[in-house]
Amino acid sequence: MPITRQDKEILRLAVPAFGALVAEPLFLLADYAIVGHGLGTVAVGALGVAGTVLATMVNLCVFLAYGTTASVARSTGAGEHGRAMRDGVDGVWLALGIGLGLIALGWPLAPAVVSLFGASPEQAAEAVTYLRISLLGAPGMLVVLAGTGVLRGLQDTVTPLVVAVGSFALNAALNAWFVLVLGWGIAGSAWGTVLAQTLGAVVYVAVVVRGARRRGTPLAPDVAGVRRAGTAGLALFVRTVCLRIVLVVGTVIATRMGESQLAAYAIATQLWTLLAFALDAIAIAGQAITGRTLGAGDADATRAATARMVRWGLWSGVLLGLLVVAARPLLPGLFDADPDVTEQLLAVLWPVAVFQPICGVVFVLDGVLIGAGDQRYLAWAGVWTTLAYLPAALIAGAFGIVALWCALGVWMVARWITLSRRAAGGAWLVTGA
Repeated sequence: MPITRQDKEILRLAVPAFGALVAEPLFLLADYAIVGHGLGTVAVGALGVAGTVLATMVNLCVFLAYGTTASVARSTGAGEHGRAMRDGVDGVWLALGIGLGLIALGWPLAPAVVSLFGASPEQAAEAVTYLRISLLGAPGMLVVLAGTGVLRGLQDTVTPLVVAVGSFALNAALNAWFVLVLGWGIAGSAWGTVLAQTLGAVVYVAVVVRGARRRGTPLAPDVAGVRRAGTAGLALFVRTVCLRIVLVVGTVIATRMGESQLAAYAIATQLWTLLAFALDAIAIAGQAITGRTLGAGDADATRAATARMVRWGLWSGVLLGLLVVAARPLLPGLFDADPDVTEQLLAVLWPVAVFQPICGVVFVLDGVLIGAGDQRYLAWAGVWTTLAYLPAALIAGAFGIVALWCALGVWMVARWITLSRRAAGGAWLVTGA
């Protein structure tokens, strides 16, 4: 497949986005390795439970990044740069408000939420400790999402890469110091994450403030604009709720299988997230390019870019699947897994590898439709694909962790069908600002 001008534009956005996206799961894997070496299997399982809760809260708010990317990119494509920055500033204020709300709501509910996973008393106590401390970083996490969306919408994926690598490297260093040197236990891992996330948010705020001043955009919150940003993100919120239901149900089922199964599932989930973020780099390019080309009124360019990105997604998935197979014998040793966890992890890595090509296509189409502002369809598609997953997961729970991961494959196939059908039509190709 020869490299075209279109490919160069995709790569210009996707390569830095890839670096930023994989930085997070790579350093989360470093957290698992640090906790595994320093604190043992119980702490790894607790980190898996608390991490699932935190990821659920943050991902429910991913519309702060995706919705902002789409609106800023569309306004940029239409030449309305002042409006683009206004959308960005409103997104940051919305992120800060939601983050503070999550602290107020999540702190008292932490024990009840952790208990839903059915973890052992020791694991539950560790998970509550990690969750409560990590909640203090929620405003920073969400501001990072909104700031990232602003820059992607402006066709800048390099700055998010720099910030992501810096903050997650700091996170890994602080966690190693707090856990392995100072002996703070799982609380040390949480504090390292909070500090790194907050510093990352400070950087994004500085970048957005500078851009707003350059365009003459007021920095004070515009109530109507903040409300509009929240309303526009509602459909993406529904879509993300469906995604998180799938991942949370899988973790709950794995938890009830036993500590070894939960630890293996937690590690495999982080590996799968790493691969998903790698594939999502093309989807990020899809959001930015689709928003800009539709904003400029060029539907033909949007279709051509979509077809090209789908090919990139498919072959990237094939490559990542082969890499998983090649690295499979080495992965348990990275986490100092005991024999029971190693056996479970080696088995589950096979379906993780097999489903990567389908994931590649799904993530690209998801990003394209988000960039087009087709959130209502994505919400309904999320509902139907989740309904396809739930009975498969409940049945798989009786047959072990490999069957549970194959149920996740059923979900990905359902997403591939719904997104491909939509992309083949023309209802999503709405042009203009």
